[in-house]
Amino acid sequence: MEIAGGADVAESVAQFARRRQRGVCVLSGSGSVANVTLRQPAAPGAVVALHGRFEILSLTGAFLPGPAPPGSTGLTVYLAGGQGQVVGGSVVGSLVAAGPVMVIAATFANATYERLPLEDDEEAGSGGQGQIQSGANNSPPAIGSSGQLQAGLPDPSAMPIYNLPPNLIPNGAHQLGHDAYAWAHARPPY
Repeated sequence: MEIAGGADVAESVAQFARRRQRGVCVLSGSGSVANVTLRQPAAPGAVVALHGRFEILSLTGAFLPGPAPPGSTGLTVYLAGGQGQVVGGSVVGSLVAAGPVMVIAATFANATYERLPLEDDEEAGSGGQGQIQSGANNSPPAIGSSGQLQAGLPDPSAMPIYNLPPNLIPNGAHQLGHDAYAWAHARPPY
């Protein structure tokens, strides 16, 4: 993502997440920022407003599109000043791009906020999401088993690889064999 100079970096990414209804995981960023407001990790409750131009050293964070508790979304940034000083913390106010800021991020459809560990009544409920039960010992099905899993999810080996259309899959419209997945085989003994 490229954020134009003069725009607030955190607000731009949050607005993208809301408008596209996608979760965003910020992996890194580069560029210059000015007028930064941070909460520093060393001093609880200490908010620092920095004026001037700073270079982004590290930028990470997460944004959820829907309702989520405060603190579950936001950015953490570490910056270098003109004299070589390094400052960082959680972004609690402005983080204005002084020029183009490049943000490397992964986006996710259907991102939701979950509170862990799950409560006992949620685990035992009949509407539990993502619970797959196979056999009496609750172990997952054997790799390479065909058909449907009991929870109605398709067998992963029957799903398109990396969501590629059939015309882009290497051996025609057929799926790759399990030998393409090195992790699907048992580890050889020493």
